[in-house]
Amino acid sequence: MTAAETGRSVFVVDDDETIRDVLSAVFKADGYAVEEFGDGAAFLSRATVETPSCLLLDVMMPVVSGLEVLKALNQRGYGAPVIMISGSADIPMAVDAIRHGALDFIEKPFDPATIVRRVNEALAGATARAEARQDGVAAGFSGNSALTPREKEVLSLIAGGQSNKEAGRALGISPRTIEVHRARIMEKIGARNAADLVRIVMSAG
Repeated sequence: MTAAETGRSVFVVDDDETIRDVLSAVFKADGYAVEEFGDGAAFLSRATVETPSCLLLDVMMPVVSGLEVLKALNQRGYGAPVIMISGSADIPMAVDAIRHGALDFIEKPFDPATIVRRVNEALAGATARAEARQDGVAAGFSGNSALTPREKEVLSLIAGGQSNKEAGRALGISPRTIEVHRARIMEKIGARNAADLVRIVMSAG
């Protein structure tokens, strides 16, 4: 039985050939079947034929961006978990990706072994992790008691997709102050990164 038949297949979509080669090598070493795509259009054509166990999708690609690909997949009801990869991730971008179905958001530069681990985790039980996260958030967000009033205001704005600059303008404080509040919020609610923060807030909501 092949890796694809046993549920261990990965599609890598990235316009950077070096990134594709590195990810292909580490996943094949871990027993995965890997298929590579240098642009979003080529992948979308293949996506109608076969669905992998997991999709690794770069955000910043020419012609058809990763977010455009993600939105197209979301409209199709694509079944594979999608992990976005970006060299310039920010809160609005993470919000957009998560809202359109991305399971995770990983920033470049990355440790290839970390991506393999994240994919293994995704395949081991995305549903179970989502339920566990939602339970934890419900407890942590009871009355939002861990956050100060200002932190609640900041969280509401950045989780709604506003940048640090936009949130600072709305609250009459500097973007740097927003960054400080965001770091404290993430520490208090246990978010690892921007995408994790968005997922936690959306689950709690």
